[in-house]
Amino acid sequence: MSDNLTVRTMAEMMAEGRDPEFLFWVGCAGSFDDRARKITRAFVRIMNTANIPFAVLGTEESCNGDPAKRAGNEFLFQMQAMMNIEVLNGYGVKKIVTACPHCFNTLANEYPGLGGKYEVIHHTQLLKSLLDEGRLSIEGGQFRGKRITFHDPCYLGRANNVYEAPRELIRKLDAELVEMKRSRANGLCCGAGGAQMFKDAEPGFKEINIERTEEALALEPTIIAAGCPFCNTMLTDGVKHSEKEGQVKVLDIAELIANAQDL
Repeated sequence: MSDNLTVRTMAEMMAEGRDPEFLFWVGCAGSFDDRARKITRAFVRIMNTANIPFAVLGTEESCNGDPAKRAGNEFLFQMQAMMNIEVLNGYGVKKIVTACPHCFNTLANEYPGLGGKYEVIHHTQLLKSLLDEGRLSIEGGQFRGKRITFHDPCYLGRANNVYEAPRELIRKLDAELVEMKRSRANGLCCGAGGAQMFKDAEPGFKEINIERTEEALALEPTIIAAGCPFCNTMLTDGVKHSEKEGQVKVLDIAELIANAQDL
């Protein structure tokens, strides 16, 4: 990683006899997608600033298997999962943080049945706990007074009941949090979940991400906040479809925190 970021691999830390507090599971999007890699960098900058001992698997990290499972290929999912579990257990990993709700849900809820039992948290949960513990402080900065609406990722919200952590972080920025009509447990999917991200659209009158983005834009926000790289992509495409990219930005919670602090 560039930007003078400090990122160690588990192999490097184990060789030094060190045990990181967290394994940061980067995920496929956070590793390879140019837009999502900005989210990864923002989160790493925050962890570096807060002096959180963490490590990544690097080239030893493989896809968690979520797309295969959602697309119905259970055999491929189990192959991918077992390979990852062997690596994770080999390093004695206990706590995992990830910026992707798909990775979060799969690692937390589906790996235990295959022998991979870890404490898994979403990056917004970690950021909130760092604030609560005084290990991180934030101010509104450039986001003070801005109208921000938060889109609930399906695998963060409805699947795992994580609703308040990202919203509390937005409030800490002294921003005006405005809610869409369909939010929290009643939130509308961005259209990428269930492996839909990787298939062609089905016949219909409107794409789901367009419908969702229009809901957000109706609130006249300055920023649409997300907590998932897939949601970020779908909402960004929706904003471009409405030709509003000059007025509205789509940013991950980690980017909001990092940018507010000029990290």
